[in-house]
Amino acid sequence: MQSKYLVFVCLFLVFCTRKEIVTFENQSPTVSQDGTAITIPDTVSVKIFSTETVSNRTISADITAPAQVSATVLGNSVILFSNPELTSNYTELLNHRSAISQKEAVVSQKEAVIKQKEAIIKQKQIEIERFEDLATHGAATGKDVTDAKTDKLLAESDKSIAESEKARAEAELIAGKSLIIEHSTKLKLAGFNPETLIDAKAGNAWVIADVSENQIGKVKIETSCSIKFTAYPNEIFVGVVNGIADVMDNESRMTKVRITLENPNNKLRAGMFALLSFGVNEGDFISIDKNSIITVQGKNYVFVKKNAHTFERREIKTSQQIGDRIIVFNGLTNGENVVVSGAMQLKGLSFGY
Repeated sequence: MQSKYLVFVCLFLVFCTRKEIVTFENQSPTVSQDGTAITIPDTVSVKIFSTETVSNRTISADITAPAQVSATVLGNSVILFSNPELTSNYTELLNHRSAISQKEAVVSQKEAVIKQKEAIIKQKQIEIERFEDLATHGAATGKDVTDAKTDKLLAESDKSIAESEKARAEAELIAGKSLIIEHSTKLKLAGFNPETLIDAKAGNAWVIADVSENQIGKVKIETSCSIKFTAYPNEIFVGVVNGIADVMDNESRMTKVRITLENPNNKLRAGMFALLSFGVNEGDFISIDKNSIITVQGKNYVFVKKNAHTFERREIKTSQQIGDRIIVFNGLTNGENVVVSGAMQLKGLSFGY
């Protein structure tokens, strides 16, 4: 019997060294319950299968992303962009905003003129009717009636001019707003919030990072991140996430994330490259080592050590992988011992190959 155990151990060691498939026919392990229970009587052999005790715990991981200083704010709210096209977009945005303010003032002015002329027209119509009545009774002349009609015509002409000017200003207003949307969209695609740019304070810098689609959901507004610039390899800067772009790049599957940090001495310059690290808290979960999981026909399994010599195959439901850990949301409970090394050998015994 001891020789059988020795053969089992030797074959197992060969498997680990050469990565070959080993069958355990007529060996000491016994398999029962349709492969879900495996018993290894030999005390020496069973030690090959190391385990870890699972429990709920907070999982943290750093997400790293390439980044660049995309803009810096100088005195008098002058913004320097790393991309000249963004400079043009921002300048045009400011120009159109100013023009829109002027056009809105013109529209308001013309509306006031129109109301004034409407009041004059009503008053002149009353005067015309009164002079016509007086003229009928010889108390007014035809000139009085003519003058009242002339004043009404002038008021109607002024009203018509004001309406035309208002319509022209409204058309220009619509065109200006369309251009603002166009330039704002380009700034947003680059990761900037136009309103944030307009209200920018001197001594700040914006860093734009590209975060992958499968990680963007973990980045939150107002969280801090560490930044290491290529120009200053021995320094670590701290920034705050204050914006996540609304659009994802269709080709790279990346989303722009905007980070603000202080730059009082203009040490950071537009165009500098950097690497960002986001400390991400994944929450309180059961997690297992990635080497614990085996996959058969699309299902994930682990082996739970039930006692000193018995292992149970257990189907589990998993979530995302964080570093070398995989979150398990169904199939395991706190305090169970899961096989970390040797899972592939138990797989062969459990499924018969």
